[in-house]
Amino acid sequence: MNHFLLPPHRFASFSSEPNHTQIPETDNSIGLLCIASAFNLRCTLPLAFPDFQCSNPFVFDPKPHHCCSNRSHLLSKHFCLAFFLCDLRALKDHVNAYGKQESPVRLTGYPSWKRSLPHVIVATLASFLFGYHLGVVNETLESISLDLAFSGSTLAEGLVVSTCLGGAFIGSLFSGWIADGVGRRRALQLCALPMIIGASMSATTKNLWGMLLGRLFVGTGMGLGPAVAALYVSEVSPAYVRGTFGSFTQISSCLGLLGSLFMGLQAKGIVGWWRACFWVSIIPAALLALLMEFSAESPHWLFKSGRTSQAEAEFEKLLGEAHVKYAYAELSKPDGGDDTEAVMLSDLLHGRHFKLIFIGSTLFALQQLSGINTVFYFSSTVFKSFGVPSDRANICIGVANFLGSIVAMILMDKLGRRVLLLGSFSGMVVSMGLQVVGASSFPSSTEAFYLSAGGMLLFVLTFSLGAGPVPSLLLSEIFPGQIRAKAMAFCMSVHWVINFFVGLLFLPLLEQIGAQILYTVFGAFCLISVIFVKRNVVETKGKSLQEIEMALLPVE
Repeated sequence: MNHFLLPPHRFASFSSEPNHTQIPETDNSIGLLCIASAFNLRCTLPLAFPDFQCSNPFVFDPKPHHCCSNRSHLLSKHFCLAFFLCDLRALKDHVNAYGKQESPVRLTGYPSWKRSLPHVIVATLASFLFGYHLGVVNETLESISLDLAFSGSTLAEGLVVSTCLGGAFIGSLFSGWIADGVGRRRALQLCALPMIIGASMSATTKNLWGMLLGRLFVGTGMGLGPAVAALYVSEVSPAYVRGTFGSFTQISSCLGLLGSLFMGLQAKGIVGWWRACFWVSIIPAALLALLMEFSAESPHWLFKSGRTSQAEAEFEKLLGEAHVKYAYAELSKPDGGDDTEAVMLSDLLHGRHFKLIFIGSTLFALQQLSGINTVFYFSSTVFKSFGVPSDRANICIGVANFLGSIVAMILMDKLGRRVLLLGSFSGMVVSMGLQVVGASSFPSSTEAFYLSAGGMLLFVLTFSLGAGPVPSLLLSEIFPGQIRAKAMAFCMSVHWVINFFVGLLFLPLLEQIGAQILYTVFGAFCLISVIFVKRNVVETKGKSLQEIEMALLPVE
């Protein structure tokens, strides 16, 4: 242990009186403090810093203990404890604050996740609505076409499904400017408005045009809501559970999709039931608008808007009083805080931010080019060809998606975003390979069914483990505060454009080149995704948004 020791004059001198403590204000203060106090760590720090707090009772005990005669053993023991069980950066801030007669930053462990959880749950209602409206026409489309007199028109049926995608593109394109203009909380309230109006129009319409207009309105809310919800969740969640909380948006979307499928089961047996399916969606939309009124605003947005006192108040609501100063200090750093300068679209596509925009846009593009939404949109067709009812097929797909999202939530802050992305896309390559074999002429009809159906369910399951929930969470973490909302809006717009064209071209390509070649193309994109993630995506697990920003974009 001799190589750890420094000349005696560099050590801090301690006394039983706090005001006699002298700590050299250097970068080595923490190392010196730990070495000097290692001989009797439990009694030294409480005496030197009576207002210093630590959540681990095995490190700092207020009762003095006698020194051990075996000094080298005690040194190695407490030296490790000091470095592994203390937040050294916060301890250094505390020590230096004492020397400057400033209010020290207290070290009280992680902030409680229970404070921010209710706010996160309310925001994820936007994702629930997204999933619900995405699947509400799946089981009800046949009844809608009969009642509105366009039965047999594949063009009209396709428009009912895809019009909301056009609206979602519009909503996502402007989501960044809305979120930066009125705040995350008001933006989430605004997204509920077109969903209420659109659902009411769809539920009461007497013709196709009314249905299309209602779907367009709903689509704008679908585009605005999830983008802002991802922003909001990342900015109000403590760093150590941000991945877990970020997974809630995907889980909520899965629940919405399952809810719409279960609601649609009665559509063929009850005349006009499809109208009730649209009416029901107004309830969560109204709850979103109402409950967000009582939810916290993003402290990051408040700070960027110059409302610093409100930002501190929201930090206290979300993290607790003991963590306000530290969180606010992180946000206030010159190289970590948000810049209030306006950002134009050209700023996103040029200069130091281009690489991040490229990574975000490519991730969303590859997510859609994997073919995931063709599985969601046309899975019933595949199952029906083997004699499986479409309602059962859709529920199986929804359950697989939900179960995978639950596992992703558990693993997000344990394995990390990058590991889940790599594992997810790799699993999608394998499962798409099963579907390629199932679509070939080699297996028997029974084997083909198990390969195709099993491959499809495995594809959805592995997608929901990483490729589904991670991109929106990761992008909300890697983009600097100055461009976060607008960059998310741009990348989500790319997502909706690719989504639209993949859904539009899938059936024609299926007829032209066949399922085997088409699934091979999707599998190739999944393999490209693995390579892209390995080369370009960084791990953000457990880091504050400011730490991620400083790591990816050093100050020029």
